[in-house]
Amino acid sequence: MIAAGEVVQRPASVVKELMENAVDAGATDVKVVVTDAGRTLIQVIDNGSGMTPDDAVLCFERHATSKLSSAEDLHHILTFGFRGEALASIAAVSEVTLRTRTADEESGVEVSMAASENRGTREVSCPVGTNIAVRNLFYNIPARRKFLKSDNVELRHIVEEFQRVALTRPEVAFTLTHNGKDLHVVKPAKSLKFRIQDLLGPAVVGDIVDISAQTTIANLQGFVGSPESARKTLGNQFFFVNGRYFRSPYLHKAVMKAYENLIPEGTTPSYFIYLDVDPATIDVNIHPTKAEIKFEEDQMLFQTVLAAVKEAMGRSSVAGAIEFDNPEARDIPVMGTRFQEYRPSSTPTVGVDWNYDPFENMGGDMPAPAQTGFAGHDSPHRYTDPNPNYGALFEDRTLPTSQILVVQGRFILTQSASGVMAVHIRRARERIFYDRFLKALTANAHITQATLFPVQVTVGVEGRLTLDAHADLLKQLGFDIAPFGTDTVVVNGVPEGYSAQPGQVETLMGDLLLLLADDHAALPGVMEQSLAQKFAVLGASGGEKITSPLEAQRLTDALLQSDNPEFTAAGKRIISIIPADELEKRF
Repeated sequence: MIAAGEVVQRPASVVKELMENAVDAGATDVKVVVTDAGRTLIQVIDNGSGMTPDDAVLCFERHATSKLSSAEDLHHILTFGFRGEALASIAAVSEVTLRTRTADEESGVEVSMAASENRGTREVSCPVGTNIAVRNLFYNIPARRKFLKSDNVELRHIVEEFQRVALTRPEVAFTLTHNGKDLHVVKPAKSLKFRIQDLLGPAVVGDIVDISAQTTIANLQGFVGSPESARKTLGNQFFFVNGRYFRSPYLHKAVMKAYENLIPEGTTPSYFIYLDVDPATIDVNIHPTKAEIKFEEDQMLFQTVLAAVKEAMGRSSVAGAIEFDNPEARDIPVMGTRFQEYRPSSTPTVGVDWNYDPFENMGGDMPAPAQTGFAGHDSPHRYTDPNPNYGALFEDRTLPTSQILVVQGRFILTQSASGVMAVHIRRARERIFYDRFLKALTANAHITQATLFPVQVTVGVEGRLTLDAHADLLKQLGFDIAPFGTDTVVVNGVPEGYSAQPGQVETLMGDLLLLLADDHAALPGVMEQSLAQKFAVLGASGGEKITSPLEAQRLTDALLQSDNPEFTAAGKRIISIIPADELEKRF
């Protein structure tokens, strides 16, 4: 009645199907053992109900399932799987060894499969439960095996599937081991919150708020992250229905709508939302791997999720509290969007004697101070201007800092021969970083700026895998990142010019993971330019704010050393000359 699609897309597909079967069998302990990111071995061991010898052979047949007794059961599905296609599909593209025993049997059975053929069945001694080993995935389909990603990428997908199943069953113990190293060891948890902490770390649990709602169409519970914990990286967003993970861009919009005006644009909060609905009101068969689900009352469910998240935000005083019953409470003024533009401000005046010389009474000639480069790095030579056209922009190349003005930390204004020169600070940094990173990638020349103290950052198992995969690249660019455990790193240094403040290093690592998630495979030369541009944008957006004329002078000097100080690598203008005639028209 229902034709199943292909389920084995990559090693993670096998892990998902076998873990779900183990949980459906009533297991309280599930061990996942992976070698070479699943290419060589995927083994799932459980202490569930096991199978009889007849079922052990029959489970590899197409359309065979032990989870449905009649066609009516299709409308009341509460298990992970039901179609019986997984083992048949897995056995078609790998070598499978299955060992299983029920509590009623004194001995178990071993079934060996390869390319859908039964290579032998024999009686064996084994514990109650199921032990299934999948070896040499896609060995008989070389083209399919060829298009698998790197071990690190495939392992990240395995970790994702492992976490999704583990988050649905807090009462079950799970272990994930790769190449003999434990990545996750989670014991039975007292609650979902403890399971989230065991899987994703205490930092995630410290920033989540309980949500709950009961309606006629669904019971909802779970957790959502505080607005302050919203990140640019997509991660820790989970929907579950009747104990099954699913994706839903539609319900994701409901969550994001609840966070309107609470989080910066481009960021996403964490959420763990569990729905219990009548199985007859959902269709789980619209996607080959059942990752997407169709709801009968999707609009009402949208409103339920929206209201539950909003209520949680208000209950936790995330948006602040107002004492309406307090007669002495003052009205809160509503400021317009252009309030700051008309807000009166005054700047203290500073008197400076530019003719003062602290060395005039010491006698003898004093050596001139060495000129320093951008971010305080000593330069072995004085800056020169490689572009002769820009030499004419200044009446005096060694302008006193009194002639430099920093506007709102965004622009640098200084006098030029024809009027006023304006420099866009963030874009100037972007240009400087781009030149530096391109040189680091092509000539292996980088400068690392040490943090004041080593900063420990929890990035999760997936984040650790991503950073490990790009360790050489990060070192080449000037990052000094050391592994710590399975889900944490210690940041000892960042590229020169990046912010090294402890509070900003954590944000930097989140942005870095988002950048590294992209596929950087490209033609030589193009890849280096693309990477340099992305890291330049990352560094420019998180740099220290320029407030003093001296810092502005250093930035301008570093910019003018570039072969193209006028535009960023993306072609955006950095320098603009405002002629005196145009200023005259303003009056």
